[in-house]
Amino acid sequence: MFGTGIRRLFSAMAAVRPVVLAGPSGSGKSTLVKKLMNEYQNVFGFSVSHTTRKPRPGEEDGKEYHFVSRGEMERSIDRGEFLESAEFSGNLYGTSKKAVRAVQEKNRICILDIDVQGVKSIKRTDLNPIYVFIQPPSLEELEKRLRGRQTDSEESIQKRLSAARGELEYSQQKDTFDHKIINDDLDKAYAELKDVLQEEINVVTTKNESLKNAAAP
Repeated sequence: MFGTGIRRLFSAMAAVRPVVLAGPSGSGKSTLVKKLMNEYQNVFGFSVSHTTRKPRPGEEDGKEYHFVSRGEMERSIDRGEFLESAEFSGNLYGTSKKAVRAVQEKNRICILDIDVQGVKSIKRTDLNPIYVFIQPPSLEELEKRLRGRQTDSEESIQKRLSAARGELEYSQQKDTFDHKIINDDLDKAYAELKDVLQEEINVVTTKNESLKNAAAP
């Protein structure tokens, strides 16, 4: 049986909220997630989304995304297996309930990297995450980043820029996000993100250390 202190830590862990990171494609969300995962490997867990788009060079199934067929994903959505889903540039994207549970069962803070359509869907659930918006310094800089990838067609770039305008407008509405971070300098943006999440980081770190000590002979 766990002692009182350990039980309190488990109670605190249950109250730790997932983290939703949103922002336009090219804002740097994925890079910030990777930095968090590298520095806090036993604290955060990434909720791997599903998509019907084809993998880009270097992407692995189950790592960047779960790559599935449209038919398979539509059937899963119809069965109520997704917290959120949306269509962009002719492809479906979504976060499954199973993916979030898999992270939480490891006693880690679940990170969801989703777009604004996904945010709107999550707000209709009882997930109660911390909402963080990652914002590019300008649309001009965002376009520069998208073109620098050299992975998207001109049509795709224009669609992403159009979507970005809508996401930026939504982020300015009242009570849409708990925190907004302008990613004009990666190190600065990462420091701000860590500061925003420090309380949750401390809870999980303390819990992990206490469990480790309790298990020690």
